[in-house]
Amino acid sequence: MTHVIEPAVPDDASRLGPLLLRAWLQTYPRREAGIDEEWIREHRGAAATPEGIARWRDFIEAALRDPDLLFCRVVRSEAETEGESGAPVEEIVGVLCGRRGEEVTLGPMYLLNHVQGQGLGDRLMAEFLDWAGAARMCLWVTEYNEGAVRFYRRHGFEPTGDRELWQGRLPNLRMAREAAAPVGDG
Repeated sequence: MTHVIEPAVPDDASRLGPLLLRAWLQTYPRREAGIDEEWIREHRGAAATPEGIARWRDFIEAALRDPDLLFCRVVRSEAETEGESGAPVEEIVGVLCGRRGEEVTLGPMYLLNHVQGQGLGDRLMAEFLDWAGAARMCLWVTEYNEGAVRFYRRHGFEPTGDRELWQGRLPNLRMAREAAAPVGDG
């Protein structure tokens, strides 16, 4: 199976909402927090609706118009099997977006479970860090998503101490990667 990372295009919008919902369903169920499939569909299901897909299309189009301000990459997985048309079956299996403001905000970033552990997250992050440059970067991550917390730490992000309970249930913590010091003349 081949994986390609490239800028999202407007036609990807119809697959990104469902991808995010699928990633949430794989990642966040937590009985003790009251987070189950029903809760996730209630709070994140809108990403896969026509309105959610339209928002994705708008974001992707804006990112293509102003790539210095907005970042959006997808991971395309081309299966070696062929679909009904005889063409290889392509699926979007990951996404990383960001935006530049006073600081650079990373998110969302998701890879479906079946492609994790193959270095795709590191490849996506390398592209994002190159785009972001030396700016201070921040993100929100779910506290009990320990793999994601370790991943972000490995890429220089540290918890800031800020926390939020998203929608009254999902415990998130803020992580930041400080701005790189300017290189002196000598």
